[in-house]
Amino acid sequence: MTELIEGADAPEFELETDGGGTISLKALKGQPIVLYFYPKDDTSGCTKEAIDFSTMRDQFAARNATVIGVSPDSVKSHDKFKAKHDLTVVLAADEEKSTIGMYGVWVEKSMYGRKYMGVERATFLIGADGKIAKIWRKVKVKGHAEAVLKEIEAL
Repeated sequence: MTELIEGADAPEFELETDGGGTISLKALKGQPIVLYFYPKDDTSGCTKEAIDFSTMRDQFAARNATVIGVSPDSVKSHDKFKAKHDLTVVLAADEEKSTIGMYGVWVEKSMYGRKYMGVERATFLIGADGKIAKIWRKVKVKGHAEAVLKEIEAL
């Protein structure tokens, strides 16, 4: 798999979402999409990131942008996570890790000297034309949602 770069076509995806829906790149074409990948529902960093994006939902919506969080968790897990923290962003389940793989965020990680495979926290801003406008890898949560919003304003 070649690493995705800014300016490249965003890989097509179709995933199940919280609340029993589905979402796809094709269905959202013509508007900016914030596709953020996170490791696990209801963990500290992932919760903070989801709350930040949810808090700013109206600002993203005012720019016609859809924010989608993707993790390998199940739809059932996403439903619980959303309810617990009053999240307003769409959460997509990628249990097979197909989209996670296409976007190159299934990586070897290391914690306390132990190596394992997991999701790299990353965000892809996809323009209305379906091309990747901006990529953030190894995201630090603090201030990230604001940085993404600024980038949308520059599109």
